[in-house]
Amino acid sequence: MTDPAIRPYGTWPSPVTTALVAGKTLGLGNVQADGEAVYWLETRPAEAGRTVLVRWTAAGGISDVTPPPFDIGTRAHEYGGGAYVAAAGRIAFSHRPDGSVWIVPPGRAPRVLCTVPGLRFADFAFSPDGATLFCVREDHRAPGEPTSTLVAFATDGDADPATQPGQVLVSGPDFVSSPRPSPDGAWLAWIEWDHPAMPWDATRLRLAGLTTRDGHTALADLRTLAEGDASVIEPSWAGPATLLAASDRDGWWNLLRWTVPDGAAEAIAPMQAEIGLPHWVFGQRSYLPLPDGTILAIAIEDGAPRTLHLTGPVARPVALGHPAQCPSLLADGSFAWLDTPPDDAPAIRLGRMNAPSRVLRAAATLDLAPGDIARAETIRFPLPDGRHTGHAFFYPPANSRFQGPADERPPLIVMAHGGPTGRAGSAFAYKVQWWTSRGFAVVDVNYRGSTGFGRAYRRELEGQWGIADVEDCIAACRHLIETGRVDPARIAIRGSSAGGLTVLLALANSDLFAAGASLYGVTDLRALAQETHKFESRYLDSLVGLWPAAEATYLVRSPLTRADAIRTPVLFLHGLADAVVPPAQARAMADALAANRIPHAHYTFEGEAHGFRREETVRRALELELDFYGRIFGFTVPDVQERVVLAEE
Repeated sequence: MTDPAIRPYGTWPSPVTTALVAGKTLGLGNVQADGEAVYWLETRPAEAGRTVLVRWTAAGGISDVTPPPFDIGTRAHEYGGGAYVAAAGRIAFSHRPDGSVWIVPPGRAPRVLCTVPGLRFADFAFSPDGATLFCVREDHRAPGEPTSTLVAFATDGDADPATQPGQVLVSGPDFVSSPRPSPDGAWLAWIEWDHPAMPWDATRLRLAGLTTRDGHTALADLRTLAEGDASVIEPSWAGPATLLAASDRDGWWNLLRWTVPDGAAEAIAPMQAEIGLPHWVFGQRSYLPLPDGTILAIAIEDGAPRTLHLTGPVARPVALGHPAQCPSLLADGSFAWLDTPPDDAPAIRLGRMNAPSRVLRAAATLDLAPGDIARAETIRFPLPDGRHTGHAFFYPPANSRFQGPADERPPLIVMAHGGPTGRAGSAFAYKVQWWTSRGFAVVDVNYRGSTGFGRAYRRELEGQWGIADVEDCIAACRHLIETGRVDPARIAIRGSSAGGLTVLLALANSDLFAAGASLYGVTDLRALAQETHKFESRYLDSLVGLWPAAEATYLVRSPLTRADAIRTPVLFLHGLADAVVPPAQARAMADALAANRIPHAHYTFEGEAHGFRREETVRRALELELDFYGRIFGFTVPDVQERVVLAEE
């Protein structure tokens, strides 16, 4: 083994190629178990980002359930999730391109249930006998905001799918989610909420009896189990009369238990950790009731997840890999889950608690030496308010074949996560390894407002978006400069969606940064408040202020109106089909920088929405951003197919 060669930071040839990141890496997610079968969704960049439902059994191995042209997904709430369910041998799913609903009866080919234009469906659940399919329906058929309802389909009916939109069970709330029938089919639980609350602010947990009227499913004896200034999410049944859900009423998303129909809420193993995630997408699962009455849970403590086995009030850590969400239980007592370790690509795994597990499918085969992989270091740093401690994950450069000169410190990439109600995690991620393997350091900041630190920390961003998040990113940089870990003259900041706003305001408020990259980022809060989709249309009420009464605040917090303060080169990357942050936002910001003769580059991608899925887009975006930093930091990036073109250079 030879010693690493000395080469300037940022110029190291890397084994993490665009072919590995964009072409050979599968997107894996939404693992479910049904009896002896394991199901998951597999997004394939080489098939233009098509998402396939895949099944594994011990006898049959791995096979595709949905052949081309099926593309599993949903645009409900624009962010989707909960696009399929597998239970009792049946499967139901949403076909992303047209929103149609399909069912796969046991041993048969897919059959369409609904093809009504203008409807989107998500969060599917079968009744115990499989005769009824419950789901969320988002109706875009009329002008104005879409309506959100809970509907039911008869799975064995012969209704015309072109005229069968589903039987409405629950209507009226601005949003509904998580329809969950009890194991005996007697009850249906769900959550709902209204503007201006987001689901991590305040929701209601509802319950109703399931009955039949005139041959159709109906609800009776409606009641509210939880409401008020608390977020109640992820209802799940632990028995015919035992309902669980996660609530942050005591400051943390912890589990509560109700004895249906009249029992009061009882806390289960309260802890200062989060068993729950912000409800951006449907179908999330943070815990699993087990047949013996215990509970398997994923708890995020101080920003890091742990797998716990809850036995009454006792929570014991268990070894079960690094699940992205709570594992699913097979009939033989084993578990299946999406494993997201800190030092390897994600993989679908099968195993038991405190025992070895095996890989069913890996997202990629990494031809990386241990020294090629940067591992997260948890860092803490003081914040300007003097009351809080900042949180971030730091990744030093890592490449087994190269090291930087002794008199040189690495350039730094600062990452501002999206949401902004979201979190940075420490699992292996190409968005980090792409940079660290080339000689960059990376800091991924969990700024105030991030999840995984309790409700109070999450609420620190209320009225402070564009201030607290920016201060925390700057504080993380100062900490790394003062500890001598990065080059203070070569710091770039990048962020997507809400993180794009953080990037641009950081550039306007600080001279620390030499470059910035905004990926489908927010630039004009006034336009966003008026143009964005229904799910987020009142999100800014809490983050910024009531619109239009707080228009002055919207102006001062919008990067577009702060463009004159930016003197740093900026790269914009945006999909032209983005309905969350319209592409006009990036165009307007680029035009403002052009008017001020600030170097910038603006690239758009046909057919891409809020986030990039296609192989050619991912490849091109990675190389453009890498070349952009090389240009700004003063070194030439090898083997880039397209050089970034900076206007006003």
